[in-house]
Amino acid sequence: MSIGSHHQTTHPRHGGEPRAESSTVMRAARIERFGGPEVVRLVELPRPEPGPGELLVRVRASTVSVADERMRSRRLPRGFSLLVAPTVGLFRPKVRVLGMDAAGVVAAVGSGVGRFAVGDEVIVMRGSRMGCHAEFVTIAADGQVARKPANLSFEEAAAIVFGGHTALRYLDRVEIVPGSEVLVNGASGAVGSAAVQLAAARGARVTAVTSGRNAELVRSLGAERVIDYTQQDFAAPGEAARYDVIVECVGNAPFERVAHLLRPGGTLLLVILDLHGLVWAKRQSRRSGLVVDHEGGRMDAAGMERLAALAEAGVLRPVVDRVVGFDGIVDAHRHVDGGHKRGSVVLRVG
Repeated sequence: MSIGSHHQTTHPRHGGEPRAESSTVMRAARIERFGGPEVVRLVELPRPEPGPGELLVRVRASTVSVADERMRSRRLPRGFSLLVAPTVGLFRPKVRVLGMDAAGVVAAVGSGVGRFAVGDEVIVMRGSRMGCHAEFVTIAADGQVARKPANLSFEEAAAIVFGGHTALRYLDRVEIVPGSEVLVNGASGAVGSAAVQLAAARGARVTAVTSGRNAELVRSLGAERVIDYTQQDFAAPGEAARYDVIVECVGNAPFERVAHLLRPGGTLLLVILDLHGLVWAKRQSRRSGLVVDHEGGRMDAAGMERLAALAEAGVLRPVVDRVVGFDGIVDAHRHVDGGHKRGSVVLRVG
């Protein structure tokens, strides 16, 4: 595991020169059915072409995230199985090529594009449309795409997108000022490690909940206090209210379990929740006087540019658990399934 730092990378860069990609096919990791990591197969698919206002990006790196694990296995938070069937699929996957994020090089541009040119290095978030576990992907030029931080390799840049994107969307919904008390549950994962850094950068006193083996990591990211969940229940009933914000990134800290830890007017940010938490969020907020947010804010091109700027300034550092070649994608899924990754599992596609 490594933590990217603010330095000029020594990783080799690929494809910076503007040139035409002549092949009409590409390699992609595809699933035809729900199941374990072994259902992922590398296949050849037609290469997409950019439409008007779109970019074609040659993917150099992506990540295998918990979102990919859920879409592949259909192990969804309790109560969501039927609710998300139109998006995920009921008996067969609706989305066959996974991968929410990417770092790569613009290979072609559609008509009307002026913001980017062939050869530009970019980061991309496609969200629930996925498709980034492939050698090429398209994205709207005015959508969730920004120039890659110049100080990061493609692998490091890919590692900031999913976690940083999610953490920013939620933290932007609350006011964090110097001295604010913030607890991050699941502080060593992709989202949690980004939330620790971003909250600390705003002056918060961050308490990180993680396993003891990750204590040094989260302290290096800005946590002042670490709670080892294997030794202590951070939400024990006797604990006094002390937090202004709780960021829940695991799925085991619903409102009922942690409300007593929040100060009056405090906020619970439910990055992960089940259907019960979704249905009751507004009522819990009204009845308690606390804020319960399960949606986060929207992210646009300006937000992606801010994310890239934070990384380039060294405020948000990539946390890379491991880098796996495209041929090792099954092993990457298997590691994510284990539930103990630190930061991001990066997939080197190029």
